[in-house]
Amino acid sequence: MPTLTRWFVKTSLAYFVLALLVGILLSLNAVGGLFPVYLHLLVFGWLTQLIFGVVFWMFPKYSRDRPHASERLGWATYILLNLGLILRAFAEPLQTNHPAPVWGWLLAVSAVLQWLAGMAFVANTWGRVKER
Repeated sequence: MPTLTRWFVKTSLAYFVLALLVGILLSLNAVGGLFPVYLHLLVFGWLTQLIFGVVFWMFPKYSRDRPHASERLGWATYILLNLGLILRAFAEPLQTNHPAPVWGWLLAVSAVLQWLAGMAFVANTWGRVKER
């Protein structure tokens, strides 16, 4: 299993546990603005990263020399996705509980980082989707 895949899968499991903890906080109404964070932790933190890791590992080889296409682009995907997700997890409750332009800008930056991660993933995976 490639190192990048292990990082994606282990990080996805950590986000899954974190999402469950945020779900507990939601049920206790402990902090406002957590529902979007909960969804992002589940969808982008757990599911998306698990999918990205498995795709990087198991999709058909790009070429004999570069079986996983670009490992650098794979790592860029991992970093961008996680930076965006972490920014989102901090900025969302702050924007809800203490509205300020800075939190809105952080949310916008987090969305752009996650979008860039998605584009990097598509660019790195597209050539591996082939006919037999």
